Amino acid sequence: MATIHEVLEIERIEDDIFRGSTPDTFLQRTFGGQVAAQALVAATRTVAEGYTVHSLHGYFIRPGKPDIPTVYLVDRIRDGRSFATRRVTGVQGGKAIFFMSASFHVQDEGPEHQDTMPGVPFPEDLPDPIGLQGQIAAWHAREWPDWDLRQVPADSVGRVPGVAAQQQVWIRYRHKLPADPVFHVCVLTYLSDMTLLGSARVPHPDTNTQGASLDHALWFLQPFRADDWLLYDQTSPAAGFGRAFTQGRIFDRQGRLVAAVTQEGLMRYEREPDARPVVDVGKA
Repeated sequence: MATIHEVLEIERIEDDIFRGSTPDTFLQRTFGGQVAAQALVAATRTVAEGYTVHSLHGYFIRPGKPDIPTVYLVDRIRDGRSFATRRVTGVQGGKAIFFMSASFHVQDEGPEHQDTMPGVPFPEDLPDPIGLQGQIAAWHAREWPDWDLRQVPADSVGRVPGVAAQQQVWIRYRHKLPADPVFHVCVLTYLSDMTLLGSARVPHPDTNTQGASLDHALWFLQPFRADDWLLYDQTSPAAGFGRAFTQGRIFDRQGRLVAAVTQEGLMRYEREPDARPVVDVGKA
Protein backbone atom coordinates (compact mmCIF):
# COMPACT_ATOMS: atom_id res chain seq x y z
CA MET A 1 0.00 0.00 0.00
CA ALA A 2 1.01 3.65 -0.40
CA THR A 3 3.27 5.32 2.13
CA ILE A 4 2.14 8.50 3.84
CA HIS A 5 4.68 10.37 1.69
CA GLU A 6 2.86 9.15 -1.42
CA VAL A 7 -0.54 9.96 0.06
CA LEU A 8 0.47 13.57 0.78
CA GLU A 9 2.13 14.12 -2.60
CA ILE A 10 0.47 16.91 -4.57
CA GLU A 11 1.42 18.60 -7.84
CA ARG A 12 1.22 22.35 -8.38
CA ILE A 13 -0.69 23.04 -11.62
CA GLU A 14 -1.00 26.82 -11.24
CA ASP A 15 -0.13 29.25 -8.44
CA ASP A 16 -3.15 28.25 -6.32
CA ILE A 17 -4.27 25.03 -8.06
CA PHE A 18 -2.93 21.60 -7.06
CA ARG A 19 -3.59 17.99 -8.02
CA GLY A 20 -3.45 15.21 -5.45
CA SER A 21 -2.03 11.72 -5.83
CA THR A 22 -4.16 8.56 -6.13
CA PRO A 23 -2.57 6.03 -3.76
CA ASP A 24 -3.55 2.37 -3.88
CA THR A 25 -6.45 1.49 -1.61
CA PHE A 26 -9.01 -1.22 -0.94
CA LEU A 27 -11.67 1.39 -0.14
CA GLN A 28 -14.63 1.98 -2.44
CA ARG A 29 -14.50 5.72 -1.70
CA THR A 30 -11.61 8.09 -1.18
CA PHE A 31 -10.63 8.08 2.49
CA GLY A 32 -11.75 11.34 4.08
CA GLY A 33 -8.49 11.81 5.95
CA GLN A 34 -6.62 11.66 2.66
CA VAL A 35 -8.72 14.43 1.10
CA ALA A 36 -8.43 16.64 4.19
CA ALA A 37 -4.68 16.09 4.45
CA GLN A 38 -4.03 16.81 0.76
CA ALA A 39 -6.18 19.95 1.00
CA LEU A 40 -4.11 21.11 3.96
CA VAL A 41 -0.87 20.46 2.06
CA ALA A 42 -2.23 22.64 -0.76
CA ALA A 43 -3.16 25.41 1.68
CA THR A 44 0.26 25.40 3.36
CA ARG A 45 1.94 25.83 -0.04
CA THR A 46 0.33 29.28 -0.34
CA VAL A 47 1.19 30.66 3.11
CA ALA A 48 4.29 32.73 3.92
CA GLU A 49 7.03 31.32 6.12
CA GLY A 50 6.44 31.92 9.83
CA TYR A 51 2.74 31.04 9.78
CA THR A 52 1.66 27.66 11.16
CA VAL A 53 -1.76 26.10 10.83
CA HIS A 54 -3.72 26.08 14.08
CA SER A 55 -7.15 24.94 12.91
CA LEU A 56 -9.15 23.59 9.99
CA HIS A 57 -12.82 22.97 9.33
CA GLY A 58 -13.93 20.74 6.47
CA TYR A 59 -17.11 19.36 4.92
CA PHE A 60 -17.28 16.16 2.91
CA ILE A 61 -19.80 17.06 0.22
CA ARG A 62 -19.67 14.09 -2.15
CA PRO A 63 -17.94 10.70 -1.99
CA GLY A 64 -14.64 10.77 -3.84
CA LYS A 65 -13.49 8.16 -6.34
CA PRO A 66 -10.15 6.74 -5.18
CA ASP A 67 -8.80 6.13 -8.69
CA ILE A 68 -9.39 9.73 -9.84
CA PRO A 69 -7.06 12.59 -8.77
CA THR A 70 -8.63 15.35 -6.70
CA VAL A 71 -7.86 18.91 -7.81
CA TYR A 72 -7.54 21.47 -5.01
CA LEU A 73 -8.42 25.12 -5.61
CA VAL A 74 -7.01 27.46 -2.95
CA ASP A 75 -8.51 30.89 -2.24
CA ARG A 76 -6.34 33.37 -0.31
CA ILE A 77 -9.00 34.85 1.95
CA ARG A 78 -6.76 36.89 4.25
CA ASP A 79 -3.10 37.61 4.94
CA GLY A 80 -2.81 39.61 8.16
CA ARG A 81 0.03 40.36 10.56
CA SER A 82 -0.97 37.57 12.96
CA PHE A 83 -3.38 35.35 11.03
CA ALA A 84 -3.79 34.07 7.49
CA THR A 85 -6.88 32.28 6.19
CA ARG A 86 -7.24 29.92 3.25
CA ARG A 87 -10.28 28.27 1.68
CA VAL A 88 -9.72 25.04 -0.26
CA THR A 89 -12.16 23.24 -2.53
CA GLY A 90 -11.47 19.67 -3.61
CA VAL A 91 -12.89 18.89 -7.05
CA GLN A 92 -13.42 15.68 -9.02
CA GLY A 93 -15.09 15.63 -12.43
CA GLY A 94 -15.94 19.31 -12.18
CA LYS A 95 -17.87 18.88 -8.91
CA ALA A 96 -16.81 19.80 -5.39
CA ILE A 97 -16.34 16.78 -3.13
CA PHE A 98 -14.72 18.60 -0.19
CA PHE A 99 -14.58 22.11 1.21
CA MET A 100 -12.18 23.33 3.90
CA SER A 101 -11.19 26.54 5.64
CA ALA A 102 -7.81 26.65 7.37
CA SER A 103 -6.40 29.30 9.68
CA PHE A 104 -2.70 30.03 10.18
CA HIS A 105 -1.07 31.95 13.04
CA VAL A 106 2.36 33.43 13.71
CA GLN A 107 2.03 32.25 17.35
CA ASP A 108 1.90 34.60 20.33
CA GLU A 109 2.45 34.19 24.07
CA GLY A 110 -0.31 33.81 26.66
CA PRO A 111 -1.55 31.85 29.70
CA GLU A 112 -1.43 28.06 29.43
CA HIS A 113 -3.51 25.14 30.73
CA GLN A 114 -4.66 21.72 29.49
CA ASP A 115 -6.61 18.60 30.45
CA THR A 116 -4.75 15.69 32.00
CA MET A 117 -4.18 12.66 29.80
CA PRO A 118 -6.32 9.67 30.85
CA GLY A 119 -4.55 6.83 32.61
CA VAL A 120 -4.41 3.93 30.14
CA PRO A 121 -2.14 0.95 29.47
CA PHE A 122 1.06 1.75 27.61
CA PRO A 123 1.02 0.88 23.90
CA GLU A 124 3.80 -1.68 24.41
CA ASP A 125 1.41 -3.62 26.67
CA LEU A 126 -1.24 -3.85 23.94
CA PRO A 127 -1.19 -6.22 20.94
CA ASP A 128 0.06 -5.07 17.55
CA PRO A 129 -2.83 -5.36 15.05
CA ILE A 130 -0.49 -7.03 12.57
CA GLY A 131 -1.08 -10.74 13.07
CA LEU A 132 -4.29 -10.40 15.08
CA GLN A 133 -7.30 -12.45 14.09
CA GLY A 134 -10.64 -10.96 13.10
CA GLN A 135 -12.08 -9.11 10.14
CA ILE A 136 -11.42 -5.58 11.36
CA ALA A 137 -7.86 -6.30 12.50
CA ALA A 138 -7.10 -7.98 9.17
CA TRP A 139 -8.62 -5.07 7.27
CA HIS A 140 -6.50 -2.51 9.11
CA ALA A 141 -3.37 -4.59 8.53
CA ARG A 142 -4.15 -4.67 4.81
CA GLU A 143 -5.22 -1.05 4.25
CA TRP A 144 -2.90 0.67 6.77
CA PRO A 145 0.13 -1.60 7.29
CA ASP A 146 2.38 1.42 7.99
CA TRP A 147 0.22 2.50 10.93
CA ASP A 148 0.68 0.92 14.35
CA LEU A 149 -2.79 1.20 15.87
CA ARG A 150 -3.50 -0.39 19.26
CA GLN A 151 -6.93 -0.15 20.84
CA VAL A 152 -7.22 0.13 24.60
CA PRO A 153 -9.44 -2.76 25.83
CA ALA A 154 -12.92 -1.70 26.92
CA ASP A 155 -12.27 -2.80 30.51
CA SER A 156 -9.16 -0.56 30.67
CA VAL A 157 -10.87 2.62 29.43
CA GLY A 158 -11.33 5.04 32.32
CA ARG A 159 -15.06 5.58 32.19
CA VAL A 160 -16.28 9.13 32.77
CA PRO A 161 -19.69 9.25 34.49
CA GLY A 162 -22.44 10.45 32.19
CA VAL A 163 -20.43 10.01 28.96
CA ALA A 164 -22.45 7.97 26.47
CA ALA A 165 -19.64 6.39 24.43
CA GLN A 166 -15.86 6.22 24.81
CA GLN A 167 -12.92 4.48 23.18
CA GLN A 168 -9.17 5.05 23.24
CA VAL A 169 -6.52 4.16 20.69
CA TRP A 170 -2.74 4.47 20.65
CA ILE A 171 -1.46 5.23 17.17
CA ARG A 172 1.81 6.07 15.43
CA TYR A 173 3.35 5.84 11.99
CA ARG A 174 5.69 2.85 11.96
CA HIS A 175 8.53 4.46 10.00
CA LYS A 176 10.68 7.51 10.59
CA LEU A 177 9.19 10.70 9.15
CA PRO A 178 10.92 13.94 8.06
CA ALA A 179 11.67 16.52 10.73
CA ASP A 180 9.48 19.18 9.05
CA PRO A 181 6.68 20.04 11.57
CA VAL A 182 4.30 20.92 8.70
CA PHE A 183 4.58 17.36 7.41
CA HIS A 184 3.61 15.98 10.82
CA VAL A 185 0.60 18.31 10.97
CA CYS A 186 -0.61 17.00 7.61
CA VAL A 187 0.00 13.40 8.72
CA LEU A 188 -2.05 14.03 11.86
CA THR A 189 -4.85 15.43 9.71
CA TYR A 190 -4.87 12.10 7.86
CA LEU A 191 -4.88 9.94 10.99
CA SER A 192 -7.48 12.09 12.78
CA ASP A 193 -10.16 10.57 10.53
CA MET A 194 -9.12 7.04 11.50
CA THR A 195 -11.27 5.24 14.11
CA LEU A 196 -13.08 8.38 15.39
CA LEU A 197 -16.53 7.61 13.98
CA GLY A 198 -16.23 4.16 15.51
CA SER A 199 -16.60 5.66 18.98
CA ALA A 200 -20.27 6.27 18.15
CA ARG A 201 -20.77 2.55 17.59
CA VAL A 202 -19.53 1.51 21.02
CA PRO A 203 -23.05 1.50 22.57
CA HIS A 204 -24.45 -0.32 19.49
CA PRO A 205 -22.08 -3.26 18.86
CA ASP A 206 -24.69 -5.53 17.26
CA THR A 207 -26.36 -2.94 15.01
CA ASN A 208 -25.53 -2.92 11.29
CA THR A 209 -25.06 0.66 10.14
CA GLN A 210 -23.70 2.65 7.22
CA GLY A 211 -21.09 5.24 8.11
CA ALA A 212 -19.22 8.11 6.47
CA SER A 213 -17.57 11.34 7.57
CA LEU A 214 -19.77 14.41 7.02
CA ASP A 215 -17.65 17.18 8.50
CA HIS A 216 -14.36 17.42 10.35
CA ALA A 217 -12.71 20.07 12.52
CA LEU A 218 -9.20 19.95 13.93
CA TRP A 219 -7.22 22.22 16.23
CA PHE A 220 -3.43 21.93 16.59
CA LEU A 221 -2.33 22.87 20.11
CA GLN A 222 1.28 21.74 20.59
CA PRO A 223 4.16 20.49 18.41
CA PHE A 224 4.33 16.69 18.06
CA ARG A 225 5.67 13.86 15.94
CA ALA A 226 3.30 11.46 14.19
CA ASP A 227 5.94 8.71 14.25
CA ASP A 228 5.86 8.76 18.08
CA TRP A 229 3.00 7.27 20.07
CA LEU A 230 -0.16 9.41 20.27
CA LEU A 231 -3.18 8.57 22.45
CA TYR A 232 -6.47 9.27 20.64
CA ASP A 233 -9.09 9.67 23.39
CA GLN A 234 -12.51 9.53 21.70
CA THR A 235 -16.10 10.11 22.79
CA SER A 236 -19.49 10.33 21.11
CA PRO A 237 -21.77 12.63 23.12
CA ALA A 238 -24.86 12.04 20.96
CA ALA A 239 -26.31 10.25 17.94
CA GLY A 240 -29.68 10.43 16.23
CA PHE A 241 -31.53 11.01 12.97
CA GLY A 242 -28.92 8.97 11.10
CA ARG A 243 -25.99 11.10 12.30
CA ALA A 244 -23.42 10.73 15.08
CA PHE A 245 -21.41 13.48 16.77
CA THR A 246 -17.89 12.55 17.91
CA GLN A 247 -15.00 14.25 19.68
CA GLY A 248 -11.34 13.39 20.13
CA ARG A 249 -8.39 14.58 22.19
CA ILE A 250 -4.90 13.61 21.04
CA PHE A 251 -2.09 13.39 23.60
CA ASP A 252 1.57 12.62 23.05
CA ARG A 253 3.48 10.06 25.10
CA GLN A 254 4.53 12.78 27.57
CA GLY A 255 0.89 13.67 28.29
CA ARG A 256 0.74 16.93 26.34
CA LEU A 257 -2.57 17.67 24.64
CA VAL A 258 -1.37 18.23 21.05
CA ALA A 259 -4.65 18.35 19.09
CA ALA A 260 -8.44 18.29 19.42
CA VAL A 261 -10.94 16.94 16.90
CA THR A 262 -14.68 17.07 16.34
CA GLN A 263 -16.55 15.20 13.65
CA GLU A 264 -20.11 14.48 12.65
CA GLY A 265 -20.64 11.34 10.65
CA LEU A 266 -23.36 9.41 8.94
CA MET A 267 -24.58 6.54 11.13
CA ARG A 268 -27.84 5.21 9.77
CA TYR A 269 -29.34 1.76 9.59
CA GLU A 270 -27.87 -0.26 6.76
CA ARG A 271 -29.93 0.08 3.60
CA GLU A 272 -28.31 -1.97 0.86
CA PRO A 273 -26.10 -4.97 1.64
CA ASP A 274 -22.71 -4.93 -0.05
CA ALA A 275 -21.35 -7.97 -1.83
CA ARG A 276 -18.06 -7.49 0.02
CA PRO A 277 -17.65 -7.99 3.80
CA VAL A 278 -19.03 -5.10 5.86
CA VAL A 279 -16.19 -3.42 7.72
CA ASP A 280 -16.64 -0.35 9.88
CA VAL A 281 -13.48 1.61 8.99
CA GLY A 282 -14.27 4.10 11.71
CA LYS A 283 -13.64 1.63 14.54
CA ALA A 284 -10.32 0.20 15.52
